Amino acid sequence: MLAFGMPEVLTRQEVERIAALASLELTEAEIETFTRQLAGILEYARQVQRIDTAGVAPTSHGVSTRAIDRDDEPRPSIDRAEVLAAAPDPAIDAGLFRVPRVLG
Repeated sequence: MLAFGMPEVLTRQEVERIAALASLELTEAEIETFTRQLAGILEYARQVQRIDTAGVAPTSHGVSTRAIDRDDEPRPSIDRAEVLAAAPDPAIDAGLFRVPRVLG
C-alpha cells in the first residue's frame, strides 16, 4: 500500500463519487471511459512507486538551479535623442514615446 492510500482497484462507484464531488454530470459512456482511464493512470503511478530509488540523493529541483545565462554586463546603447527622433510621435520633453490608447 502506498503512503497516500491509492486504491488497489478503481471502481465505477468511486468514479461516480469523484464526479459528484466535482459537481460533474457524467453519461454512462463517460463513467465507463473515465473508470478505465483513471484505473490506467493509477496503475502507472503504482509502477512509478515501485522504482528502486535506494541510493538516489533527494533533490529539490528536477533541473539544475545553476545559472546558464551569460552575465548581464552593461554595454553602450542607442542614444535616447536618436531613438526619439525616429519615433512617429515622440514626447521629446519627457523622453518618452506616445502610443495610441489601448485600454478605455
